[in-house]
Formats: sequence, structure tokens, C-alpha cells
Amino acid sequence: MIPQPLQQLIEELCRFPGVGPKTAQRMAFFILSRPRKEAVSLARALVGAKDNLRFCTLCGSLTEADPCAYCTDSRRDRHTICVVQEARDLFAMERTGQYRGLYHVLHGALSPLDGVGPEELRIPDLAKRISEGQVKEIIIATNPNVEGEATAAYIARLCKPLKVKVTRIAFGLPVGGDLEYADDLTLGRALEGRQDM
Repeated sequence: MIPQPLQQLIEELCRFPGVGPKTAQRMAFFILSRPRKEAVSLARALVGAKDNLRFCTLCGSLTEADPCAYCTDSRRDRHTICVVQEARDLFAMERTGQYRGLYHVLHGALSPLDGVGPEELRIPDLAKRISEGQVKEIIIATNPNVEGEATAAYIARLCKPLKVKVTRIAFGLPVGGDLEYADDLTLGRALEGRQDM
């Protein structure tokens, strides 16, 4: 018989991606073994992040201020936009220290079987940014899996009539992998070795 508060904590932890019941139980017991102030600090951090973070209306990144620091940084190259699936992918690209342009976060990838089309993503917003005329290159950095490739192909077709160069990051990443798990060197080389589409 597991006490109800413990069971509820385990169930909530199971909602995290990749966390099954055993891992959730280990995490719950770890949290409960720590001093109360650490549990309170964790709870405050969760609520603070949820209450204070929003998506940038320009690029879609997580931010406290809108527009975000990437969009307002005058030192960034305004002629290049790197398109990523999720905000965590943007942070992975930034860790390389090799990209100094702007970003566009799609918040997912095309997946017709799951009912995710271009309108459910931020693809129309990307088209609008390109049509404003300042962008010269789109770097597609979607994940190298079926959905990421379909999204990359769709964006490449969308950009052709807009007379903008479209490149794809090189495949230094494992097929079927996610950007957030790639090491900085591999991700940096993938960015350097991008190719025309």
C-alpha cells in the first residue's frame, strides 16, 4: 500500500518524457529524502518558470521578455534564420557558439498521421518573416527523422519561390536522434557542413 501523497507524486513524475514508474518512484524517494527547503525550492522553480516564461512572438523561443534576447540582439546576423523544431534545439545550437543569426522555432514537426500540418506549426510565421525581404538564407535544423525530414522538405519547397537560399545542417547527427542529445562538437560540425537543398 503506497500512501496517497507518494502515489500522486509518482504519477505526476511519470508525465515527464522518458520517465516510467520505476524512475518516477526513484525520483519521488529522492525528493522526499532531501530537506523540505529543497522540495519547496523545486516547487517554486516549476511555478516560476510556468508563470514567467512565454514564447517570443517573433521567433518562438522561450523568454521572459518579448521579443526575446536573440531577436533584439543587434550583433546577430539578420540575414540568416535557423529553423528548429523546439526551443530546446535552439539552446543546443547556441551551445556550439558557431551560429550568430536569428532563429525560428516551429514547436513541432509535420506529422499528418497525428494531425500536425503547417498551420499547427509556426510555418506561416516563417513565411511572413521571409517575405519581409531581409532574410537571405534559411538553415533547416530539424531532427534527422521522418517527421523532421518531411518538415525540412516542406520548408525548402515553400522557400523556392521566395528567392532565399535554403540549407540543411549536415548529417553528423545520428538518424532518428534529437538535437538536444548531440554533443557540442558534433552539432557544431553539422552546422558547418550544412548543404543546399
